Parts: sequence; C-alpha cells; structure tokens
Amino acid sequence: MNKVMVIGRLGSDPELRYAANGSPVANLRIATDESYTDRDGNKVERTEWHTVVVFQRQAENCQIYLKKGSLVFVEGSLQTRKWQEQQGQDRYTTEIKATRVQFLDRKGTTTGADAEAGGDNYGDSPRKGQSDITPEMTASEVSDVDAAFGPVASEMDKGPFY
Repeated sequence: MNKVMVIGRLGSDPELRYAANGSPVANLRIATDESYTDRDGNKVERTEWHTVVVFQRQAENCQIYLKKGSLVFVEGSLQTRKWQEQQGQDRYTTEIKATRVQFLDRKGTTTGADAEAGGDNYGDSPRKGQSDITPEMTASEVSDVDAAFGPVASEMDKGPFY
C-alpha cells in the first residue's frame, strides 16, 4: 500500500501552473516537524520538507485559499519522477501526489500581519510574533485537527506536533 498523510504548514505560497493539456497543477512545499529527547536528555527538533503535487480543481483551490503559513492536511501517495538536468545527468525527485488537501485554518480567523492590517482571510499567515515559518502546532490546534478528522486523527502519530 502506498499511502501518505501529513499535517504541516506551507513554507511558501502555492505555485500554480498548467500542463500541456491545460490541466491545472499546483506545487506545495509543506514543513512538518518532530521532536524527541536524545540519550543525553537534550531536546532535538527536526523539520522535514515535503513537496506535494495537486491536480485539477483542487490545485486551483489551493492557489486561491492557501498562502505561506497555511495549515493543511494532505493525503496521497509517494511518487518518484526521473528528469534530466541541463548537463544531461539523470535526477530523481520524490513527491507526494495529493488525492486530498484539507485546509485546517479556520475561515475568518486572522493571524500575524493580516490581523494587524485588519484582513479577513483563511488565517493562513504565520502566527503573530513569528518571523519565519515553523510547522509547530499548539495543543489547541491539535484538538482542532482531532475535531475535524475524528477517528482519522486519532490514528495519526501526533508526536511531531507537540
């Protein structure tokens, strides 16, 4: 079975382009993190970046409603593509091919610079006081995910989000 589920924050705005047949394709860069205590008792934090490819109407919706800092749940499968660089050398990239993208920021909430400017958005900018994107979630955000996904969320390993 090839199935991937991630919850994280966008590190940049979605990039929308159109395939040769006119079909919309969006690329998302999503950050997830994990933290653990090493043998010496030190807390270690690690961020993992994921490239996500979204297709069709869902790609257009990502372009419209998501921005850098948006919290999303992505479900899909891993896919490795082969391509050639300009010098002719083969390169490989592994991406998440999304089958579902769920926007987790609550509609009408504002945060960060948008709140200061009085904007009314999807709550998709970084939290106030953050100068850079971090995929950390507060306990209340994890509770929001539990409420949104019910039994699905309880099956996810929530360790990286505490």
